[in-house]
Amino acid sequence: MHSVNIADLSILLIEPSAMQLKVIMQYLQSEGIAHIEGISSASEALSVLESHRPDLIISSLYLPDMTAIELLERIKHDEQLSDIPFMLISSESSFTVLDAVRQAGVVAILPKPFAREDLKNALRATIEFIDPREISLEHYDIENVRILVVDDSALARKHICRVLNNMGIVKITQANDGQQGAELYSQSPESFDLVITDLNMPIMDGQGLIKYIRQDLGNSIVPILMVTSEANETRLSNVHKAGVSAICDKPFDPQTVKEMLFRVLESD
Repeated sequence: MHSVNIADLSILLIEPSAMQLKVIMQYLQSEGIAHIEGISSASEALSVLESHRPDLIISSLYLPDMTAIELLERIKHDEQLSDIPFMLISSESSFTVLDAVRQAGVVAILPKPFAREDLKNALRATIEFIDPREISLEHYDIENVRILVVDDSALARKHICRVLNNMGIVKITQANDGQQGAELYSQSPESFDLVITDLNMPIMDGQGLIKYIRQDLGNSIVPILMVTSEANETRLSNVHKAGVSAICDKPFDPQTVKEMLFRVLESD
């Protein structure tokens, strides 16, 4: 049971359209949330954040003074603000544009218009992020689980590590591309209980890393979890054939990650 409820959340809502701002606030209020500050620009948001730390930031993508991606990057690079959950609400459908948001580590991306159930799920993911519960494993002491995280995005790695830390996992080694991940793993395969990797990376992508571990090193045992925003079914099919243990979407909610970790680590 979480000690924080959805109704307890303090939310900073950034939406340049007065009508959309009102609609989203009504949705949030219908979930019992009373502490909502609505503003229309990124500069206002940064000003508010200087004196007030909300539990969640919800933003439209296109703001009058910068995009939510630029705002998110500024927040994530500020040590005082970097762990505030960020949710995007946008009608944007471009994979390239939205992928930049996913890589930065958001708790959810909701379409415009969004379904009420989608909002509820995103708010639940926020609760899991700010009030985490450790994962309980039968065959592992969670504090001793050793994980190799491979992603070319420093922000994505930071987000993944934060989620893992919240679950009680502290022994994490990071690699910034598939090649570095392959080198680290080959040096000491027995040092890792799990590999978490992105798909789209320079030098060696996630599929290449999986093939290296499964075929070149002949290791069919270590669980490999892929965290990716890739939507191409052919590419994902090839990843499955390469020997991935599970695939998780970006952005991912902590509960989904917990379930996947439990499945891949506790499987016989």
